[in-house]
Amino acid sequence: MAMNSRLEQAVEKLKSTGVRMTPQRHAILEFLLSSMSHPTADEIYKSLEGKFPNMSVATVYNNLRVFKEAGLVRELTYGDASSRFDANMTDHYHVICRECGKITDFDYPPLIDVEREAAKRTGFRVESHRMEIYGVCQHCQQRTV
Repeated sequence: MAMNSRLEQAVEKLKSTGVRMTPQRHAILEFLLSSMSHPTADEIYKSLEGKFPNMSVATVYNNLRVFKEAGLVRELTYGDASSRFDANMTDHYHVICRECGKITDFDYPPLIDVEREAAKRTGFRVESHRMEIYGVCQHCQQRTV
């Protein structure tokens, strides 16, 4: 889906739930939808502070919460590191570099069979799962050679 179309759909979804579209909110949303780097709130703030010098980090966090509640982004929490945010809401997995923390999307058929088996063996009503793959990215591999 084209970036503009995704942005327009996200804006409409927010407006339909009564969320007012401010220039800062629009810029944060646009940044998230165009980013493949799974940015932290601080990274988003630093990228936009030149365009919005009066915007605070709290503004970024508040907007990320609004987007999360609207189902437009997911929060990725891995250990003690800062939360990262992903606007790709399709089912996919992440490969995480243990050296630099880089997160890369990894498309693989959803593990529906694993969810079914977990439900069958435990009696749980399984709602979702999360799989993370850890390693060392190519950039960090080259640094250690």
